[in-house]
Amino acid sequence: MTGRLEGKVVIITGATSGIGEATAQCFAAQGAKLVLAGRTVEKGTALASQLGEGAVFQRADVSREADIQALIEFAVARFGRLDCLFNNAGASVVASLDTVTEQDLAAGMQLLVGNVLFGIKHAARVMKAQAWHQGSSGSIINNASIAAHRFGQGGIVYSAAKAAVAHLTHLTAVELGPHNIRVNAISPGAIATPIFWGGSARANTLSAADNERKLAKLEQNLAKATPMPRSGYASDIANAALFLASDEASFINGHDLVVDGGRIWQFHERAAG
Repeated sequence: MTGRLEGKVVIITGATSGIGEATAQCFAAQGAKLVLAGRTVEKGTALASQLGEGAVFQRADVSREADIQALIEFAVARFGRLDCLFNNAGASVVASLDTVTEQDLAAGMQLLVGNVLFGIKHAARVMKAQAWHQGSSGSIINNASIAAHRFGQGGIVYSAAKAAVAHLTHLTAVELGPHNIRVNAISPGAIATPIFWGGSARANTLSAADNERKLAKLEQNLAKATPMPRSGYASDIANAALFLASDEASFINGHDLVVDGGRIWQFHERAAG
């Protein structure tokens, strides 16, 4: 049976844990050829090996435009084209209004917004060229957050950056639509991943047992924070990304798909009350 992404070439940033890892596994099962990007070489190469010959790891620091450009050039050199870019990489920026610094702002915006902006810039150049030879030019998916839409879902810099990602999605969707390039976002909420205890960098310092205990406790807590009686899982975001990457979403452009079990509305009602 042919997979929904059979033969499509996909780059996933932040692919070594959480949502990125789950998406890599999902896309591989659907026949995609994958370039997995991240900073943890050992985990990245192990995941690529696990996923088979159609997956390869490329180390990249997506807070640097040069690394993003090199990543996209690597994918094209390796597989000959680029069908989808999932701008997934990110990290929590913990800073309150009282404590935020210039360094917090610069680092947060460079990572959370810069990686999306420059990913779109360099992917679009490749995808525009493909438009003259292929029926579909490509799909770009950006990882936003419900923090972009509601107060209290993240720190001030993180929330502002994710709001910028959501709006950047809308702007570039309009600009790139005439080239048959679709740009959409996913806004996760209440998803149990290591970002809650410091991201993959922190998770890499802990034992597998410690990470499993933290994840189990987090899932219990998040299950109480949504109208649905469970937490969200990385696989929920992976499935949403699969739909947006596939030909089934060929007329969806400029959309921000909220995947949070209804938390965004529950929080809004409580705040209003």
